Amino acid sequence: METCSPFIEVNEAIREMGGEDLNNCMQCGLCTGSCPWRLVDGDFSVRQMIRLAQLGLEGYESDDVLYGCTTCGVCVQRCPREVAIIDIMRSVRSMIMETGAIPKPLQAVVGSIHSNRNPWGEDAEKRVAWQKELEVPVFDGTQEYFLFVCCTSAYDRRSQQIARSMVKILRAVGVSFGIIGNEESCCGESVRKIGAEEAFQTLAAKNLGLWGEKGVQKIITTSPHCFYTIREEYPGEDSPVQVQHYTQVLASLLAEGRIALEEPIEAMVTYHDPCYLGRHSGVYDPPRSLLTSIPGVEFVEMDRNRENSLCCGGGGGRVWMETKAEQRFSDLRIQEALDAGARILATACPYCITMLEDSRKTTGAEDKIEVLDVSEIVVRAMGL
Repeated sequence: METCSPFIEVNEAIREMGGEDLNNCMQCGLCTGSCPWRLVDGDFSVRQMIRLAQLGLEGYESDDVLYGCTTCGVCVQRCPREVAIIDIMRSVRSMIMETGAIPKPLQAVVGSIHSNRNPWGEDAEKRVAWQKELEVPVFDGTQEYFLFVCCTSAYDRRSQQIARSMVKILRAVGVSFGIIGNEESCCGESVRKIGAEEAFQTLAAKNLGLWGEKGVQKIITTSPHCFYTIREEYPGEDSPVQVQHYTQVLASLLAEGRIALEEPIEAMVTYHDPCYLGRHSGVYDPPRSLLTSIPGVEFVEMDRNRENSLCCGGGGGRVWMETKAEQRFSDLRIQEALDAGARILATACPYCITMLEDSRKTTGAEDKIEVLDVSEIVVRAMGL
């Protein structure tokens, strides 16, 4: 009887877990040259990781190597062989997950998903604490939209302002919407990228079942990560659920004349494209149309923008991991915004808000620039 060598067995296992393109890589190195880690002298090398995967995982002991990838998508966008590099990363991490050898911070995240249905270690019954003193309608199947507030916007105090802003805007313009509440669960995007495939599939099934039971047909998400994973990664091509990121909805309302941005904001504003809204989902114009429609705003682009935007460093589970000060992409992004002359750095993702706010403080730029979500800026411009 013929037996396979260990590296062939591992190679096949990675492909079976979703990394089908593993052997299509021709080791040109364009992925590594394009990776944002090259800007901060990180040890992580996409090319090296794929080669190690082809040969059997030797050398993956370092968390900075295997879990350095933020899944920003630059390498996928530029790969001449169209290799699904993120799927390979996810597949390798899934194999590590089965051994229980994932980094401790991520172990806590996965554990919280199982016990609390969110990655933040918070009680599931506190999911709606963000709506304190707000009148938020409960979705009962009669409203047009289900507002899906991501876990970060539900539990992180800073990002709760995104959820609160969206409620204020939608109520002000008479959009029919509601939330389901404490029954909701994480969309599962980040835990899937960590490698917890089984947990992701469980969450997806739970969410789809809940939404079907409640009569959800249209979803507005506060996070590009939720938007992407519900649209692209949830099972069921025939699902009746339609999903939009909130900037798409607000831009449409603006075009219809239902949103009036009349309060001036006298400032130079730049916009940071979140990876999962921009490169992954192709949504570039709606946030910009909202910002440039505000009186007083002088809009300026950073050198790296749209499909070439620099990652904030929070995707792929990195938002829960410590990154050395000299290796933080978000520090570079704050400096790029300052170099462009901006006084407000806008974005449209809770993870980006978290990472950029941290860098604004740690780099001493608190008095130089303000980090705001587009929804928060719209609230100001509407005078709410």
